[in-house]
Amino acid sequence: MASIAYSSAAFTGTSASDLLRSSSNGVSGIPLKTLGKAPFSVKKRDATVVAKLKKGKKHDYPWPADPDPNVKGGVLTHLSHFKPLKEKQKPVTLDFEKPLVEIEKKMIDVRRMANETGLDFSDQIILLENKYQQALKDLYRHLTPIQRVHIARHPNRPTFLDHIFSITDKFVELHGDRSGYDDPAIVTGIGTIDDRRYMFIGQQKGRNTKENIHRNFGMPTPHGNAYSYRKALRMMYYADHHGFPIVTFIDTPGAYADLKSEELGQGEAIAHNLRTMFGLKVPIVSIVIGEGGSGGALAIGCANKLLMLENAVFYVASPEACAAILWKTAKASPKAAEKLRITAPELCRLQICDGIIPEPLGGAHADPAWTSQQIKAAINENMDELTAMDTEKLLKHRMHKFRKLGGFEENAQVDPKKKVNMKKEDQIVRTTPNEELEGEVEKLKQQILKAKESSSKPPEMALKDMIEKLKKEVDHEYSEAIKATGLKDRLDMLREEVSKVNSRDQLMNPVIRDKIEKLKDEFNQKLSAAPNHPTLQYKLDMLKEFSKAKSLSDAATLKQEVNKKFNEIMSRPEINEKLEALKAEVQNSGSSSFADLDQGLKDKVLNTRKEVELEMISALKSIGLFVEGVKSNAKVLSEKDSPSVFKNKVDHLNEEINKKIENVVSSSELKNMIELLKLEIARAGNKPDTESKSKIEAIQKQIKQRLSEAIISSELIEKYEDLKEKNSEVEQSSAGADESLQKETKYEEPRLEINLGANSSFAQCM
Repeated sequence: MASIAYSSAAFTGTSASDLLRSSSNGVSGIPLKTLGKAPFSVKKRDATVVAKLKKGKKHDYPWPADPDPNVKGGVLTHLSHFKPLKEKQKPVTLDFEKPLVEIEKKMIDVRRMANETGLDFSDQIILLENKYQQALKDLYRHLTPIQRVHIARHPNRPTFLDHIFSITDKFVELHGDRSGYDDPAIVTGIGTIDDRRYMFIGQQKGRNTKENIHRNFGMPTPHGNAYSYRKALRMMYYADHHGFPIVTFIDTPGAYADLKSEELGQGEAIAHNLRTMFGLKVPIVSIVIGEGGSGGALAIGCANKLLMLENAVFYVASPEACAAILWKTAKASPKAAEKLRITAPELCRLQICDGIIPEPLGGAHADPAWTSQQIKAAINENMDELTAMDTEKLLKHRMHKFRKLGGFEENAQVDPKKKVNMKKEDQIVRTTPNEELEGEVEKLKQQILKAKESSSKPPEMALKDMIEKLKKEVDHEYSEAIKATGLKDRLDMLREEVSKVNSRDQLMNPVIRDKIEKLKDEFNQKLSAAPNHPTLQYKLDMLKEFSKAKSLSDAATLKQEVNKKFNEIMSRPEINEKLEALKAEVQNSGSSSFADLDQGLKDKVLNTRKEVELEMISALKSIGLFVEGVKSNAKVLSEKDSPSVFKNKVDHLNEEINKKIENVVSSSELKNMIELLKLEIARAGNKPDTESKSKIEAIQKQIKQRLSEAIISSELIEKYEDLKEKNSEVEQSSAGADESLQKETKYEEPRLEINLGANSSFAQCM
């Protein structure tokens, strides 16, 4: 720039242009720039002209004075402003990493002590190093979502250009959007990996405060927001034209949200990118290396493959923003991060992310070179797959990737806590006409009768299918009966009340229990007047009959399995040898009863019996039966105490006890408790928590107490004690009362009581 000062009394009638053009002033034809190199003065008509030229700011070109032609990436890398930092980045410790810092300090203290004293502390140092590595593994293998967010935002995390210069053989950066701006927040360029040429597009964060201000923390600057996406779009068109595969690196908190960006059409620019990327005819791979936030990430993220570093995050809104919206405080960000499902493993399960690139323990900043090589391997692997596709298949692959997002699985198991608030699905029940059902029932009855006559098994599959079919039919008939009796609205309201109680994890209110009992009583009174009552009763009877037949079939099958196991045990050579040896000893002793045997022989008999019992118990447990061993004592019985008479007494006592139990169960109080227990069990699901377990146990204890109070009476106790005394005599008779020990040796065989479940059992004496 030049400044000219005029000093004279006046230039009367003479202009400055005339003065400079005049040949008489001595400066005609000399450029003003030349005149500005040094001060000069021209005296003419008492006038002095002084001119000075100010030096402008020298442009900061990245090209050095003596460029190294052998530099990694080629000589053109000197054009990049991205240079190695002069100072090493300061270590930054995240809050959850503080326990590791304490161990590191201890190691430093021990090493310093070893250097100062000259003593050998190698064992202690190795112990601390092992402790540090184990703590590091435990910490980084069980990271929470919010901890991964903090790692993705780590100040020392390698940036886009850090990775690019590590993985490429050659790279040259391309600038400008051809609309008048070159935003530094998005970097584009062409590079080669293993002699393959790619177009690289990525969001660049800074490595220190100065670079972060220049790069605007990876967000396009306010005056270049929309244009930066157009810069990326221009490079995509360029790559598509020349057939270069595209690799994009996503690392941004999101698009810069301000008024100027919206005025420049930021939303339209992002939408334009989305539409264009779906039509590009070259393979596209996107890699999330840090944060992938909102539309800023999507603008360069519509790819055939989306990969994520292990500790990267990808979200529509940051956890802090989500927490501020939903919970009115940013302190709830850990909860928001968990609910948003923004981590790489969660996004892989949702099929949004196509692969996870591993990071070293401690995060990518712990070993940037190793992380870059993992990224390079992932690019090569996925590009090998994509480049093998033709153009049509490649475009379909990209379309299907995004079309399948948001899918769900039908008939999937739903958490009971979530299911409470879900709208009930309207199920269409297809009933079988009565004539057809009756025909199927009669046909199955004939098959069961033929099986009994031939002593073969009844058709188990057909029986099972019929029971399931009848259950559905009975449920449908009950629904129709409720509609016919006009109780459906009351039932729906009652169901809603019960679901609300269950959702709050509370015990059922006695008022609700009374409503249930009243509705049941009213329904039972009106049921006989329902139009479908005869059909319902017929189906109920058939269901009971087939259920009983199935129970008998299962019991017979189980009895055969038990007998088979027993025969296998008794046919073993070692068991036979012991029994034969014991038989010979008993015969040689000359005893007529078990009581006459000497103590040593008694012990042998009992030990042999115990051994057989244990073998049998083990065999029965292998087929899923719970076994209780019942001891027996040999004794000669009278006719009045024969096994058949004793069995009748036991059956009679069981009937009395069952009647007592039925009377108690039919009471409204116990019914309410049983219903409450069922609801608690259903609500607890497969994995009940501690509170649910305690509630279930408390209710079970109350039910058992009510039953025990009901069946404990003086008369029943006396009968029970009498039968208990005679139990040993029956067991001896089961071992064999037809012949005495003098004629043939008798062995007391184990009596095994087999519980088939909570409500059924049978005893097999052997």
